[in-house]
Amino acid sequence: MLQSIFKKTWPHLLAIGIFLIVAVLYCRPALEGEVLQQHDIVHWKGMAQNSFEYKEKHGHFPLWNTTLFSGMPAYQVALQGAGFLADFHTLFTLGLPIPIAFFFLACLCFYILSQVLRVNYLIGILASLAFAYATYDPVIIVAGHESKMWAMAYMPGVLAGLILIYNRKYLIGLAVTAVFATWQIGFNHPQVSYYFFLSVGIITLGFLVQWIREKQWKHTAIAISLSLLAGFVAFANASIILLTTREYAEYTMRGGKTLQIQGDEIKQVNTTGLDLDYAFSYSAGKDEFLTFFMPDVFGGSSSQVIGEDKAFIDALAKKNIPEANAIQIGNQLPRYWGGIVEGTSGPVYLGAIVVFLAIIGLVIVRNPIRWWILGAIVLTIFIAWGKYFSGFNTFLYNNLPLFKKFRAHSMALIIPQLLMPVLAAMALQRIFFTPDGVEELKKSFKKILYAVGGVFVVTLILYFSSDFSGGIDQQIIQVYTDPQTGDSSGGRMLVSALEEARKSMFTAGMGRALLFAALVVVLLFLYMRNLIKPAVAIIILLIVNTADLLVVDSKYLNRDSFMDKDSYQVVNFAPNAANQTILQDTDPHYRVYNLAPDRFNDAITSYFHRSVGGYHAAKLVIYQELIEGQLSKFPLNMGVLNMLDTRYLIIPPGQQNPTPTVQRNDGALGAAWFVKAVQYVDGPVAEMKALDNINPKDSVVIDKKFADIVGNTVSFDSAATISLVKYDNDTIQYATNASTDQIAVFSEIYYPAGWNAYIDGKKADYAKVNYVLRGMRIPAGQHTVEFRFEPKSYRTGVTLTYIGNGLLWLFIALGLWGGWRSLNPKKETAL
Repeated sequence: MLQSIFKKTWPHLLAIGIFLIVAVLYCRPALEGEVLQQHDIVHWKGMAQNSFEYKEKHGHFPLWNTTLFSGMPAYQVALQGAGFLADFHTLFTLGLPIPIAFFFLACLCFYILSQVLRVNYLIGILASLAFAYATYDPVIIVAGHESKMWAMAYMPGVLAGLILIYNRKYLIGLAVTAVFATWQIGFNHPQVSYYFFLSVGIITLGFLVQWIREKQWKHTAIAISLSLLAGFVAFANASIILLTTREYAEYTMRGGKTLQIQGDEIKQVNTTGLDLDYAFSYSAGKDEFLTFFMPDVFGGSSSQVIGEDKAFIDALAKKNIPEANAIQIGNQLPRYWGGIVEGTSGPVYLGAIVVFLAIIGLVIVRNPIRWWILGAIVLTIFIAWGKYFSGFNTFLYNNLPLFKKFRAHSMALIIPQLLMPVLAAMALQRIFFTPDGVEELKKSFKKILYAVGGVFVVTLILYFSSDFSGGIDQQIIQVYTDPQTGDSSGGRMLVSALEEARKSMFTAGMGRALLFAALVVVLLFLYMRNLIKPAVAIIILLIVNTADLLVVDSKYLNRDSFMDKDSYQVVNFAPNAANQTILQDTDPHYRVYNLAPDRFNDAITSYFHRSVGGYHAAKLVIYQELIEGQLSKFPLNMGVLNMLDTRYLIIPPGQQNPTPTVQRNDGALGAAWFVKAVQYVDGPVAEMKALDNINPKDSVVIDKKFADIVGNTVSFDSAATISLVKYDNDTIQYATNASTDQIAVFSEIYYPAGWNAYIDGKKADYAKVNYVLRGMRIPAGQHTVEFRFEPKSYRTGVTLTYIGNGLLWLFIALGLWGGWRSLNPKKETAL
């Protein structure tokens, strides 16, 4: 019996061993205690420091973060979970360090999918490595997009579970789908989940068409019901983050905005999502799908320079530019020339071998579901084109639910990364491990040659139709234009030389791809002539494809990407003299405004202080509008800074101060104060403009829609007092004493979806004042005023999480029971 078990399991153990070995060899510094220097993770640690310090003191994460943008929900930073699930994520990743765990998990999940598709284990290993090491993965890992990478890694596991359900493995399919979907959704990268489930919907539609044609009504009802049930359980398990994110999104730019600010011009708008232009930023050029099989065809990443490119230097040599000068100029010019003019960290290279095998799969695989897979691939390529395919994507923007909540639609290319290895695996399985595989290969060989040749025909057409201009060319011309004479010939000469270099990149990419295509075709021909065995052909493809991917990957994630932990801490989070000076102030309430140029894209200040600035992809829209309408202006509007209780300004290094210095602002108004007068205005435009000349110590600006809450009369009591008693992330308490009713302004950001006000324990209304702050009428006498952050979305999420946890454990038990009952399953047709 042990021999039988070993015989069945050793291929899978071998696969896991290979995945582990490849990940360890590629990311060896991680096992030596070194860590990645990731831009986004560094800033995440900056914004999350406040939450971790709070947890260390109180035993749980807060729901409100006080150090980012004068205060915002902590949902997207660090959030306390709930429930009684086991830590399956650590189990799946074997507790491996990052980034080894990323690659291992992606391989493991795809390998599970390959076995559900019932392909040979060697093919499964090849396809799994192709999915995990597609170049987009190391690119986003180095950038620090960890939640994106985790969500991507779990996609094949979810698809595996759904296919099990669709193939009548109901109980185990329900369990697998629910488990993997719980973590796929739970890592909270909605855009990845959106594209994935959109593609799953297309593939499911293909199954539905097949079932309806065959009148499988019962199976259709069961399969769809179980899929939706698994989806509900996954949603419930992730409901804390999903519900709070959904609630919060409505108050961010993704929920729309009320002001359009351009310079000094302010007008009222009423949008319901991201602006169209902003949503379509980071669109991939129409030709950039070529990077699927030609990684450097568009130059790689925006951080790479043209440098010593031979074609560039030769082109300048013809203009009598010495080689040394040409190299010097080349080191200042970008190599990337694709459509993502905002900048890209690297290409989406899937491996030329996998791409050609996927194309062969479309020819040789007879299951019609391949066309639905192709449909999902084509759709997501269209989405990735964004503004370059504006008619189609504008239609989706206006009509497809949630589409306008996302930007950087080039991210949709994660779907071809998932589905092309699926097609490649199906092709190899059909050729090598079906009874009529050889005959089918012989019969289809000419079609295969035509299909592969067609790829190069299309590539040549694109080559000859391209002018090899880049989105950055006009900037280059402008930089090298003589400011006195307006002569732009120098810049145009450089662009012309760049165009020659781009032609060289393109032709080199075609030559490289042709070699891989020839390898695939030759191996298939040798097998067709019975000159090599299937295992030999697969192993050759596996080794060559994996080596090819790792070579390209190493341009983006390599030994230089790591540093030791001590150096990491010093480089990123060692307080400078300015920080140390400010930290001597132990007052519980004041804010710091770092005047560095990247003040609204910097979370390092938030690591140490309650910052007026910060770094986050989803700021509160009212605060973003305050940034655009007030905080970005010079000279500084000290009235606005005073109402935000900005006690310290950090002055960036300059000619007279080589290191950051601190300037104290004694005009900061503290945590709360009473005002003498109320200025009511009509609408957000007037409210924002009123801040231009505000004296926040004496008066407050309020939209007249809040008049019933605050009231029209003020009988100011100069002897009245309001003082901060307790300042906690989720609870703030004040003591007041006045002989008459007073109007108080609180230097806290207005966020009605959770912050409740209480006077002496009784709930009270408060208003949005000074565009971003809170204000309320305080009755005469001595009172305790308290703000508590009590979002209903969080409480509802906790309840749903416990329900989801219980159902998931039930599904796992049912799946194990179903697996035990089907130890000798009948063969069924897989995808």
